[in-house]
Amino acid sequence: MYKVLLVDDEPFITEGLSDAIDWSAFGLEVVGSAEDGEEALERLRELKVDLLITDISMPIMTGLELIRKARELQPQLKAIILSGYNEFDFLKEGMRLGIENYLLKPINFAELEATLADTVRKLEADKPAQPFGEDEIGILRDNVMTRWVNGRIALPELQERTALLDIDLSMPLAALAIIRFRPEQNTPGLDLDGCIADLQAEGTDGLSFVPFRNEDGELAALCCINGDKRNQAKVKEALERVADKWDKRQLGPRIALGGIVETADAAASYVEARKTQQFFLVRHDTHLLDYADISAEAEALPSGLFEWEAYAKSILAKDKAELEGVINRDFAALRMAESLHPVRARGAAIELMIMMKIEVDKLGRADAAEAFQAALDQAVTAATLEGVEQAVRTAAFFAADSFSGEDMSPVIKQALRYIHEHYAEALTLKSLGLQFHIHPNYLGQLFHKQTGDTFTDYLNKHRIDKAKELLADSRLKVNEIARQVGYWETGYFYKQFKKHVGMVPGDFKELL
Repeated sequence: MYKVLLVDDEPFITEGLSDAIDWSAFGLEVVGSAEDGEEALERLRELKVDLLITDISMPIMTGLELIRKARELQPQLKAIILSGYNEFDFLKEGMRLGIENYLLKPINFAELEATLADTVRKLEADKPAQPFGEDEIGILRDNVMTRWVNGRIALPELQERTALLDIDLSMPLAALAIIRFRPEQNTPGLDLDGCIADLQAEGTDGLSFVPFRNEDGELAALCCINGDKRNQAKVKEALERVADKWDKRQLGPRIALGGIVETADAAASYVEARKTQQFFLVRHDTHLLDYADISAEAEALPSGLFEWEAYAKSILAKDKAELEGVINRDFAALRMAESLHPVRARGAAIELMIMMKIEVDKLGRADAAEAFQAALDQAVTAATLEGVEQAVRTAAFFAADSFSGEDMSPVIKQALRYIHEHYAEALTLKSLGLQFHIHPNYLGQLFHKQTGDTFTDYLNKHRIDKAKELLADSRLKVNEIARQVGYWETGYFYKQFKKHVGMVPGDFKELL
């Protein structure tokens, strides 16, 4: 997407333009607006903009002066002038500056849209040649896709990077697949390029695959779907075909497929693929597992049984006594449910144990896979409910013991890392809870217990520490610093700064 800045001293003009044009249809995105030339220049110092659309007659600075100064900051900037006056001198000066068009108010939208289409063609023609080699492109693609499916990249950066790498995310639906090969095949000798080519060859008009290496070095693929029901069904068929090819090469593929979601929610499908991947521990008879099938097989238990949050709370708190109580309670309730089929209880227990394994895997314990495999095998082969209960107890106590040597739980470590990387964004306990799949109330309690600060206090402290660093740069204004560290209300920034530092930002800056 090419970025557009709108400038007019009458806000209803910029608001009207923003709403009246389908910018995305031209490959454009309005990234901001300003009411005068000085404000526009401030925005241009912060934002990379491709097209400037400006009124010619404004206070402080005319549109022509703005274009001249804007070109000093961004020489390749295209510009369109809006004017209420059909004056030849203005037009002549605009032509000298190399503007795309000089449009009179009230705006003729047909003429504006034709100008936008022509401007985009010029921007495309001016696009620099690909500066990267194939290896660099591959590394960038892996990095961008991995950050996206883990929810660690903002939309504007994602759009910019995918445009650079020619990754098409325009299809409305998507699903994520994670692919592992037999352990002895996961070596540098594996023909991963050949596997990637096999995936890409399965693409059709309504279905395409974007392969990449994820954070664990595994092969993953974004399956892009145009929305047609037939193409949704073809995702699984295509993956079955490539799995058959790889099986014939004795690669031992294990493909875990997440659910089909809207493309913007691809991270949710990735979480499902991660969970599905764990079910290969108990499903040795197939090379493809689909989250949709697993979900359909897992019938719901009576309300309140095997709820993950109850187990997670006890495991993360390393409270084995409380954990024992939760296990005893749930299995006692199962025995009371006379109509409950034992297979349903076993399936729910296996899913619960897999959730435990996913948490323990975050600690990097070398013996975790073997310990959980033994517990899962015990659950699968158990002839009685008592055998399943013992398997759950073994897995749960191993998980609690795994956290006993940890001063801080993985979810809090992840939350802190996320805060440090995204402190300038709008962060709440609710958004972090969604990010890490934990109830915000419990996350808040755990955060306070393990850091000694409430979430809000910690976030404000970190932001103010970053602001103190930025105040050492005399070129930045206080309101600019406030925005850069996540405060869009300058008054609130002053209040927090004084609370944590004991003085206002201006006084602090004078001490430097």
